[in-house]
Amino acid sequence: MVRYIGTKLIEAIPAQKDGEDGYKVVYPDGYISWSPADVFERAYLPLSINTCLNTDKPSIGREMVDDFIAHTEVQTLGDKTTVVRAVLRNGFELVESSSCVSKENYSEELGAQICMKKIKDKVWFLLGFLLQTAVHGVKE
Repeated sequence: MVRYIGTKLIEAIPAQKDGEDGYKVVYPDGYISWSPADVFERAYLPLSINTCLNTDKPSIGREMVDDFIAHTEVQTLGDKTTVVRAVLRNGFELVESSSCVSKENYSEELGAQICMKKIKDKVWFLLGFLLQTAVHGVKE
């Protein structure tokens, strides 16, 4: 089964019930339920294994971060500033900027790369927060 995160860590597998697509859901306490596909897919994010780590414990990987960014827009302001707006899968938006000292050294491509690194670091942080909540709940 694939692991998913929402506000709790669960396991699920695609399944049908009465001809309707959905998911068989297994909760940490062993409880099993079924959820319609559209409801399930709005609430849970597939959790992939971070192959850079030496563990199979729940973690956030680069692929999850990249996949969570739905689309981006790059814009040049003035002669030497790049602004990138990233819209995440859940509609949340992140905006970053990068500037250089001299307009002769300006590159929108390089500015966008710098902004995307900042954006991906924030997405990693936010998904890490979500995973921490899923694994441990909201109170000690």
